[in-house]
Amino acid sequence: MRVVACTALGLCCIVVNPCVAQIKIGVTISSTGPAASLGIPEKNTIELLPREIGGKSVEYVVLDDASDTTTAVTNTRKLTLEDKVDAIIGSTTTPNSLAMLPVLGETHTPAISLASSNRIIEPMDANRMWMFKTPQTDTMMATAIAEDMADHGVKTMAFIGFSDALGEAFYNEVSKFAELKHIKVVASERFASRDTSVTAQILKIVAEKPDAVVIGASGTPAATPVKALVERGYKGRIYHNHGVANRDFLRVCGSDCEATFLPTGPVMVATQLPDTNPVKKSAVDFVQRYETRNGAGSVAAFAAYTWDAGLLLARTIPIALKKAAPGTPEFRSALRDALEATEGLATTNGVVNMSPRDHLGLDQRARVMVEIEHGTWHYLP
Repeated sequence: MRVVACTALGLCCIVVNPCVAQIKIGVTISSTGPAASLGIPEKNTIELLPREIGGKSVEYVVLDDASDTTTAVTNTRKLTLEDKVDAIIGSTTTPNSLAMLPVLGETHTPAISLASSNRIIEPMDANRMWMFKTPQTDTMMATAIAEDMADHGVKTMAFIGFSDALGEAFYNEVSKFAELKHIKVVASERFASRDTSVTAQILKIVAEKPDAVVIGASGTPAATPVKALVERGYKGRIYHNHGVANRDFLRVCGSDCEATFLPTGPVMVATQLPDTNPVKKSAVDFVQRYETRNGAGSVAAFAAYTWDAGLLLARTIPIALKKAAPGTPEFRSALRDALEATEGLATTNGVVNMSPRDHLGLDQRARVMVEIEHGTWHYLP
């Protein structure tokens, strides 16, 4: 039995043969596995997305890729070849999103990734022309960290990150911009997202006595290096990747994350933003919607990235409908073209202005620095 939401009122019809939706959006996210603290808020947000766009009913076919690249590819093939979706939202992580690219190019299906790395959309090629994304790039967030380190007199830094595409991509960006700020990288270590201990890596880092440590990891596994640093008495500045901006990370990291820092989207401190910020209205609106359903303080960056994907589809589907009918290659192509032409769309994280060479469309206004203070996010102007 399958549950399909397919009316303008968001009502569900529960039948063996589901009611026929006019537009089908596939979703593959990591609602289990190491990235579950990111995927669960994404899944919660799918329930808030519109069930009617441009006068057409919308069905969301939601699959769990369990934080696994092979499963993400399998899901993408199922969604495109069996479910014949018009577009895909996902996946949660950089490795999964990268693995999906060949299937998107093969089936000519537009997708909106919820992962961070620049590599998902750069360099542009026959596969990436079908991929878009909503999270800020590693470059944007790495520059924010490097600037903050320089402002606070940091001369040496160490890095510890995932031993995957996310960790490598973030290290490349952070080390590049640190060098531009005359900050020397004295250690670089890796760990797997499923590792329960990073003692050996942290001992090497602490021995180098860096002024700051940057952690290139996402979700609750990113708490492991912080705890190890605190246990070893490290007193320098600690920076996180923007993939930790969710309540589960704060819960797992606890007091060990007090007075640590990260760049994140404006939505995480929506009510603290000045009224002149162009995304404050959209960000506050989403926070209210999400927390009304999921509880005070429950909003997460990856929930907002999913909402922004919905905003993109709500803007572009009506445009594509003028050129072709849903369920056809022509509609998928028209939707891809409309996404690429998006201009002036205020999301929860920034103002989107895309182009054939830029499938994100955000600028530096889409990031803020925050400090973890008393178990929550504190905006640093």
